[in-house]
Amino acid sequence: MDEPDLSRQTALVTGSAKGLGRELLLAAADCGAKTAVHYHTSADAAHEVADEADERGAEDVMTVQGDVTEPESVDELFAAVESELGTVDVLVNNVGDFAPTHWEELTFEDWRRVFETNLDGTYLCSRRALSAMRENGYGRIVNVGYASAEKGLVSPKNFPYFAAKAGVLMFTRMLAADTQDDGITVNAISPYVVENSDEFPDQLPRGRPAQYEDLIQPLYFFLDPETGYVSGENVEVDGGWLPESV
Repeated sequence: MDEPDLSRQTALVTGSAKGLGRELLLAAADCGAKTAVHYHTSADAAHEVADEADERGAEDVMTVQGDVTEPESVDELFAAVESELGTVDVLVNNVGDFAPTHWEELTFEDWRRVFETNLDGTYLCSRRALSAMRENGYGRIVNVGYASAEKGLVSPKNFPYFAAKAGVLMFTRMLAADTQDDGITVNAISPYVVENSDEFPDQLPRGRPAQYEDLIQPLYFFLDPETGYVSGENVEVDGGWLPESV
C-alpha cells in the first residue's frame, strides 16, 4: 500500500538500532514522521539509523536510550522524546528477546528476561504512551507478536517466548477494547521467520523467510490515520505456515 502521511507525528520504535526494529523505524521515517531511535546498549548502531532516517525524509530525528523492562527508565526515555520531539503519536513495541533452548536448561535469569522484554516492555511502554494519546484523542500502537501464538503454540524449546507472545496478543486485544473511545488503535503484527532470524527451519513457507517489506505493508495499514476503525487485530506474516502440519 502507499505510505501513509505521518508528518507532524512522533514515532517511537523500541529496539530500533538493529534488525526488524531498525526497518520499522526507517519505514516511519519514509512517511515523514519525527522518529525516535530507541536502544539499550547499541548506541553506535542507533546513531547510524538516525542518520539514515534523516536522509530518508524524517521530519526530525533523535536517539534515546532506555531499558524497557524498568518503569523509571521507560518514564525517562519517554520524557526525553517528549522534550525533543513532542508526545508520542505512534508506538511500535518491537523489543523482545527469545531463548531457543529447552525449558529445563534455561537459567531463571533467561526465563525472566524473555518475559520481561516481550511482555513487561510492551505493557510499560504502552502505559506510558497512553496518557498523552488519550489527551490528544489520537494514537497508533503496534505490537510485535509471533505467528500462531494465539493458537496456543508451544514447544519445550523456546517456551517462554511463545508464552510471552501469547500474552502480548492478549494485551493487544484488551488495550484495543480499553481505548475504543479515545481515537487510539492497538494492533499486532506477528511474523514467523524473518530474514534476520537467528535460526531457520529446514522448510520455509513459500521457500523463503519473511522480508522486511512483508511486515512494513501491514505496519503502514495500521499506522494510517485513515485506519481508525481497525483495532485489536493481529496480522500473521507467515507465508501460510501451518504449525499443526509439523
